[in-house]
Amino acid sequence: MTATQHPSTKQDILHYLAKQGQASSQELAEHFDISPQAVRRHLKDLTEEELVEHHAVQVGMGRPNYVYQLSKKGRDRLPDQYDNFALSLLDTLAETVGKDQMKDILRKQWERKAQEYQQLVGTGSLQERVAKLVDLRRAEGYMAEWHRVEPENLENLPAPAFIVTEYNCAISQIAESFPSVCGHELEMFQIALQGCKVERTHWLANGEHRCGYLIQEK
Repeated sequence: MTATQHPSTKQDILHYLAKQGQASSQELAEHFDISPQAVRRHLKDLTEEELVEHHAVQVGMGRPNYVYQLSKKGRDRLPDQYDNFALSLLDTLAETVGKDQMKDILRKQWERKAQEYQQLVGTGSLQERVAKLVDLRRAEGYMAEWHRVEPENLENLPAPAFIVTEYNCAISQIAESFPSVCGHELEMFQIALQGCKVERTHWLANGEHRCGYLIQEK
């Protein structure tokens, strides 16, 4: 079977692995309601394309199960990834102005982006603003979603509170070359969502399979 015969199912598998972190072929077959044989063929193709990786997990006394996860190349296959021209331009700019000035330029860019987000999300309820922010991030290529944290799960934190999760980085290659851009995201969200406290709960840069943010009113 060629790698192009079932692009939609393969892309769905990549998206599922991005969200779940890892999964077995059985889990994938059950989730997509297709046969184990079909899933194994898709996984074989994706492995040959170096988009997924797998490792053995021993369960009980039987044969080990294989668990699959995205490779770095697989993450780069997610929608609307980095712009090669932008990365090349930043590299040229860094060579021209130097590292310190480059950091100042990137900070100013994220401050500008934060102000743009702030204007676009408006002044509605926190839930409305979080939902609009996630829509903006999706339009920029992020696999983003949000959900409300129920009061009983907040421990001593005041309600309302929301979790924003991003399963890919739309500027991953830029972040690798200029890691300071990741550090500005918390500041950017705090400016965009005025009167809110934003905490990072998960971080792709630390090897986790998603970035997560806890957002609550001060």
